[in-house]
Amino acid sequence: MTNHTKALTGSRPIREWLAHPAGGPLLRGMLKEAGQDESALKPIDHLALQQLVELGGGQFPQSLLDHLVREANGGIEPEADAEDIDDTLWRERITDGRFLGKTVIVTGAGSGIGRATASRIAREGGRVIAVDIAAARLEALAMDHPEAEVVTVQADITKEEDILRIVEAAGDRVYALANVAGIMDDMTPLHEVADEVWNRVFAVNVDGMFRLTRAVLPIMMAAGRGSVVNVASEAALRGNSAGLAYTASKHAVLGLTRSTAFMYAPQGIRVNAVAPGPVATGIEATFGSELGANRLGPFMQIIPPVAVASQLAASITFLLSEDGTNISGAVLPSDGAWSVQ
Repeated sequence: MTNHTKALTGSRPIREWLAHPAGGPLLRGMLKEAGQDESALKPIDHLALQQLVELGGGQFPQSLLDHLVREANGGIEPEADAEDIDDTLWRERITDGRFLGKTVIVTGAGSGIGRATASRIAREGGRVIAVDIAAARLEALAMDHPEAEVVTVQADITKEEDILRIVEAAGDRVYALANVAGIMDDMTPLHEVADEVWNRVFAVNVDGMFRLTRAVLPIMMAAGRGSVVNVASEAALRGNSAGLAYTASKHAVLGLTRSTAFMYAPQGIRVNAVAPGPVATGIEATFGSELGANRLGPFMQIIPPVAVASQLAASITFLLSEDGTNISGAVLPSDGAWSVQ
C-alpha cells in the first residue's frame, strides 16, 4: 500500500504521485491543462517524477516540478531524505575523469540519447565535439555545461562538406566516436515504402554514419587506438518493431559495426553497437500504413517499460570508455529484455 505519510518529492515514482491524495489531483490537473490525461504517463509511470524534467524538452521545467512538490506538501518544499529515495529506480552515477583529456565526437547531440551521451562525457572530463542539425539545441547543451569543453558543430551528416567540418573541429586526436544520429520511418511495409522515405532513412542512419566513421578512422589508426559505438535499434534484432526502411537501415548498422570491428582490431580500434529498446526521446513513430499499424500494433503493446536517454548513455559510454576494454564487434541490447521475448 502506498505510504501517504511520507513527503512527496521528485524522487518518488510517477505512479506513486498519481496514487497520492494530494499529488494525484495536482498531476492530473497539469496534464488536463496540456490537453492530456494520465494515460500519457502510463509508459513511464515507473520513473521518478524528476525524470520528466529530462524528458519534457522544456515543457516540464525544474521550476514546475518544484512548484508541484511544494503544493503536494502544503506549501513547504521538503528536504531530501535518504528514505525518500526509491532504491528500485536507476540513477546515473558519474565516473569522474573517465574521459579526461579525450576528444569524443557525438552525433545527434542536440536531443535524446545523443544529448545524454554528450552530457555524460562532458561531466566525466571529456572534450565533446557535439554535432547536430539544430543549432539552438547545441547551444542549450553547451550552456548547461559551462565548466566543460563542449565544441558545437551544426552539421548535416548526409553532406560531405559537413563531415569535413566535424573532423576539422575535432582536431588531430580523436579518442572516440558515438554515432547516435538517426531518424525513424513511417512504419510502412515493403510494397508501400516511398523512395523518399527509403532514401532519407538510409542517408541519415547508414550513409552519414559510414562517411563520418570513414573520415575519423585514419586519425584513430595514426594514434593506434580508438573506440566507436554505433547506435542500432531493437529493429536491428527483429522484424516486428518498425517499418521496412528503418529495420533495414539498422540491420545495415550491425553489418557496418561487425566488419569494421574485424578490419581494424589490429590497429587497436574497438567498434561496437548498442541496440536500444523503447526509449523516451524526441524520435516519434508515425504509422503511414494500415497494414503496418495492424501488424506492428499488437507487438507494441508488449514492449518492456520505456527507458530514459541517460540509461542508454550509460551503455554507450561504457563501451566508448576504457571500461569496455577487450570488447569489440559486440551488439549490446539495452532494451529491458525485449530482445529475448
